[in-house]
Amino acid sequence: MTSPVVTVPLDCLTGEIAKVLGRHRISAVPVVDETGAVAGLVSEYDLLAKAGAVAREVMTTAVVSVTEDTSVDDVRHLLVDRRFGRVPVLAAGRLVGIVSRGDVVALLATEWVCEVCGEPVRGERPPETCPRCLGSGERFTLQEQPPGT
Repeated sequence: MTSPVVTVPLDCLTGEIAKVLGRHRISAVPVVDETGAVAGLVSEYDLLAKAGAVAREVMTTAVVSVTEDTSVDDVRHLLVDRRFGRVPVLAAGRLVGIVSRGDVVALLATEWVCEVCGEPVRGERPPETCPRCLGSGERFTLQEQPPGT
């Protein structure tokens, strides 16, 4: 998950949105209302395919979001099977992050190794117990991935 999230207001000019996307090297940006709630998303596609002068006129309003507790498999389903480019992450209705395909790929490269039996486990955090030896999750260390793997 990427946090904090770059956002734009409903009345942001489309030219400014294009600058924000380029400056931050992102392909879409959440649009928030005056309370900070997510009102939509503007993607590169929206800027190219839709006519409008401001975010509210070109944004996609049918935004699917997840919570911080949503499983990686469920997020992966949205990103791969449903072909979403990114998914906003909400906590108590507030935007706290955004997950992209790149975030999930990075997670796949994160590997923890049990110091007791050597069992590797992939994930954002080490497991509570080792699936092989049932050792404590405190006995896992982050395995650095060599470049190019």
